[in-house]
Amino acid sequence: MPELPEVETTRRDLAPHVEGRLVTGVVLRRPDLRWPIPPEVARELPGQAVTGVRRRATYLLLDTAPGSALLHLGMSGMLRVLPAKTPVAAHDHVDLALDSGRVLRFTDPRRFGCLLWQPAGETHELLAHLGPEPLSDDFDGDYLFERSRGRKAPVKAFLMDQAIVVGVGNIYAAESLFQAGIAPGRAAGSVSRERYARLAAAVKTILAHAITRGGTTLRDFLSPDGAPGYFEQELFVYGRAGAPCKACGATLKAADWGQRATVYCPRCQR
Repeated sequence: MPELPEVETTRRDLAPHVEGRLVTGVVLRRPDLRWPIPPEVARELPGQAVTGVRRRATYLLLDTAPGSALLHLGMSGMLRVLPAKTPVAAHDHVDLALDSGRVLRFTDPRRFGCLLWQPAGETHELLAHLGPEPLSDDFDGDYLFERSRGRKAPVKAFLMDQAIVVGVGNIYAAESLFQAGIAPGRAAGSVSRERYARLAAAVKTILAHAITRGGTTLRDFLSPDGAPGYFEQELFVYGRAGAPCKACGATLKAADWGQRATVYCPRCQR
């Protein structure tokens, strides 16, 4: 499933083609994706200018005066800006026609993505209880330390809790914990303030770098221009169980913590 860098890459690629454009029509080729598509999407969007393309966690929001189209790519979704006459393929479920003569097309073979509606001035229930953005000033080591007190859950599960911080999924949690030298199975409440400072810094550094590299290509992800992400080539632990650690040479191990497979270095991470 696309994580924060992949979604941010999508947002940055879409914005120049969508922001400031008028939505001239909405084509829904099916009534639902993961959930039913609200009638407001087809009723409110036509005739409205897109004032912004935002990201919150791994959701994208297309802002207009009456509200925002709320999109999630799910496991296999892709958003592309295409000429209006581009032939429609089997899994091209939604088109937003733009006054540029192009369409914003939502393709989703597995239909785990969504297209919902957030009225202006309101916060959709999916976004209402999310934690801070990891690249914001609200996220740092002191914040993680305070939120972790008394928690016995593995620190990797704690870091992936969207109520704690958004957008740090399996790939980037594993990589950040490796860079910070923290064992992913350690109880979150047992990690010191100093080590959480290193972890928060690692999260920021790795996510920012992954965005510059276009995200990580795993299974289905491609950016809207069809280009793959290249961060996969720089992974230290994720997906490398049994391989030698790039830092110390020890054999990387795998375990399940928080119902997610985790690869770590038994020598570098404590």
